[in-house]
Amino acid sequence: MASWVFRASPSRLLLRLLWALGLLSLVAADGDASYAAGAAEVGYGGGGGGGGELELCNNDLSYFLPPPYGNMSNVICKPVWNTFVLRYTQNEDNVMNIVLSAVYTTGWVGIGFSKDGMMVGSSAIVGWVTKKGQARARQYYLQGSRKSQVIADKGELPLTGIPSSVVLHGPRIYLAFQLKFEKPLHHQPLILAFGFSYPTHLHLSHHDDKTTIRFDFNAGSTSDAPNDLGKMKKNHGILAILGWGLILPFGAIIPRYFKHKDPLWYYLHSVIQLVGFVFGLAAVVLGQQLYNKIGAHFPTHRGIGIFILVLSILQILAFFLRPNKEGKIRRYWNWYHHSMGRLALLFGALNIVLGMQIGGAGDDWKIGYGFVLGIVLLSVIVLEVLKWIKRSEEKKMASTFQMNPVQ
Repeated sequence: MASWVFRASPSRLLLRLLWALGLLSLVAADGDASYAAGAAEVGYGGGGGGGGELELCNNDLSYFLPPPYGNMSNVICKPVWNTFVLRYTQNEDNVMNIVLSAVYTTGWVGIGFSKDGMMVGSSAIVGWVTKKGQARARQYYLQGSRKSQVIADKGELPLTGIPSSVVLHGPRIYLAFQLKFEKPLHHQPLILAFGFSYPTHLHLSHHDDKTTIRFDFNAGSTSDAPNDLGKMKKNHGILAILGWGLILPFGAIIPRYFKHKDPLWYYLHSVIQLVGFVFGLAAVVLGQQLYNKIGAHFPTHRGIGIFILVLSILQILAFFLRPNKEGKIRRYWNWYHHSMGRLALLFGALNIVLGMQIGGAGDDWKIGYGFVLGIVLLSVIVLEVLKWIKRSEEKKMASTFQMNPVQ
């Protein structure tokens, strides 16, 4: 979970073979051979039950799981991926008991709750049993894609005071925990992953496999998360940076510093701003598609994006409603056009930064946008200085002309 890149090695291939053998052992699993280790830091004895069915949705959890996980009623049980099976209950108080099970040999298993279907920014519950037979369950916050950014005992999951439980029963590991949400949980992107290496000092090893699904907790159904989410997010960010971070700011520079090139400045300003609007509109459309696909809820980022889009449309309409220079309302139109344009650019830059924070953008994105922003600001500073120098020279020439009139 610390890094979602599969890394193969002879030792890990051997562990994969052991994993496959564990699958075969499900058929021959015997209840008397079960071994249980307990909730969070404490061992629990277990026995009986077992069952040889692959999905094990019918076995009695009360034999080896402590309350409230062992005596859950009206349990929904669904195979979700590979050997992973998800059991859960959800009551009228929005309290949810969740039991995730999977074939286990070594290492760890985990389930992450994501806002947008991506690893970065998600919170996960991870369970494992140490070499000494000690059960461990921890919440992790996946702040970034690097191993150091997977932080133990941090996260945003609304855990209750009921201890989490990790139990080995036959060839499977059971990870149980309780959450209490403010409202019923419906469609939720889930990240499922496992690693064959034991965590060291609570630091997770690289995962050996993982998947992202979209689970409907109302219907108890699973659907594949779009596999192009990463590409869509990148395109959304690129379009926003190009439109709101580069093209539109440079288009706004032209009327302030190049009005002496009349009417060229007007046509350049109009064309560049139209191109920038198209890029910005494409970013909003792609963002809406992401919202529809994964149900991500980022009200601030989304609200600012819609606000900027409205301002952009009003600016386009202002172009067609531009009064003549001699018109009495031209000064008010200029005030509106300039102030709304600057406000849109300000919120555009703010939303780009907010989007990078939400998406857990890496240093390359931050450096790239910083470079673009630096170019824009440097251009404004240079042009402003040149404009000030030109005005100073014009004032000096005008003063000299008045002091020494031509006879």
